[in-house]
Amino acid sequence: MLSKSSLSMQQNRLLEIMQKTNYGRVERLTISDGEPIFNPPPRIVKDVKLGSGDNRARPELDAADFALKREHIELFETLKRVGSGVIESIEVKAGLPFRITVEQRI
Repeated sequence: MLSKSSLSMQQNRLLEIMQKTNYGRVERLTISDGEPIFNPPPRIVKDVKLGSGDNRARPELDAADFALKREHIELFETLKRVGSGVIESIEVKAGLPFRITVEQRI
């Protein structure tokens, strides 16, 4: 079972960005050798729920360690498969990666 503590520093940073965003997107994320790169910084777009929506960061953000969900594992596996390039968008729902849009060159 993979946990937060098993992630690289860069993967951990991406995980925490998704947890802080809760609902929204991480756009134009550069990756190199399967690792997120934050220079240049990605664009973070946060969805704000009106009414009874909870717009706070995920409670797991404060946890020192926890087991990764299947969606986290799939995201980091996908980044490794892509290797180097740009992830156009990571859609985030409830702090979890939901959908990834990858730029591909033919």
